[in-house]
Amino acid sequence: MILSLKKQPIVQLINDHLVDYPTPSNLTLFWNYGFLAGMCLSVQLITGIALAMHYTPHVDLAFLSVEHIMRDVNNGWFLRYSHANGASMFFITVFIHIGRGLYYGSYAQPRTLVWSLGVLILLLMMATAFLGYVLVWGQMSFWAATVITNFFTAFPIVGDKIVTLLWGGFSVDNATLNRFFSLHYLLPFVIAGVVIVHMSAVHQDGSNNPLGIASTTDKISFFPYFFIKDSLSLIALLLFFSFFVYFSPNTLGHSDNYIPGNPMVTPEHIVPEWYFLPAYAILRSIPNKLLGVLALFAAILVLFVLPFVHTSEIRSSLYRPIHQRFFWLLVIDYIMLGYLGQQVPESPFIEIGQVCSIYYFAYFLIILPFLGKLENNLRLA
Repeated sequence: MILSLKKQPIVQLINDHLVDYPTPSNLTLFWNYGFLAGMCLSVQLITGIALAMHYTPHVDLAFLSVEHIMRDVNNGWFLRYSHANGASMFFITVFIHIGRGLYYGSYAQPRTLVWSLGVLILLLMMATAFLGYVLVWGQMSFWAATVITNFFTAFPIVGDKIVTLLWGGFSVDNATLNRFFSLHYLLPFVIAGVVIVHMSAVHQDGSNNPLGIASTTDKISFFPYFFIKDSLSLIALLLFFSFFVYFSPNTLGHSDNYIPGNPMVTPEHIVPEWYFLPAYAILRSIPNKLLGVLALFAAILVLFVLPFVHTSEIRSSLYRPIHQRFFWLLVIDYIMLGYLGQQVPESPFIEIGQVCSIYYFAYFLIILPFLGKLENNLRLA
């Protein structure tokens, strides 16, 4: 009976990928963040579907429907706070996941496809989060939508057409809200599909490890060793997540979103959610609007080129002491960009942002390729 059950395709698939899957024995806790990101995605899907049952995508009712969820729906406050803070948890886990990949060289061959799919997931996440932020139809949401969508007007010839297509008219209005709601509901399922392909690619090419070497002979089964490790990390994440949901639900949001969106009153200082702040700082650091928008997109797209500019014969930064310094400078630089993104666009914040933006792009396009060749020459010497 048990043997025949094991031969069933679904059971065999689960066994191959979640039970007997051969995993490098030296994986650290930093390898848990991919699993944690998947759990955050599950939370977003479940709470998002529940919220959609009570949300009304109409400019006159959207804000009121959110308040209705908070006040009248049983446990509606829990659903809304879990969904809103869950987005932040999702980005935190993904940022750490990407940072681990950068540090240990997980983008290098033969994992180019795995890395590229991960960057695609990040792009889809950012698009989904922006669309969801607008749905609240609070003051900051409305004006963030107006400002961000207007960036496309910087593109010659097609810019105005793109904005009109996004708006569904000639201003941010009801058609815009309906389009954003439809796309926001759809994209998480697209993300889930790409995540499945991403995981398939990981299991096809094999997991990287802290040493950055082939570990074809030193592997153990995923269950129970890494299952227990992932479970412990999930408990830690839930404790961290619960603190924001129960005790500090609005810390990661903006207070102006408790004011209904008003096209006649412009907020004194328009800022996006915290996970967009580094890219927003890069955009504002460039005086030219078109170049600023291009730099905004390039800040994410530059991650796609990493597998092709990697020149070092050594993958892991554990054996690259020079690269370690540049990597931690990048981490500090990214945090600084996040801080600058929420400041008023004036001196000296603009000048500091320009310096940070230069280092951000220089790290990927200049420092990594040059440093790899330098390390190769030092090793041969």
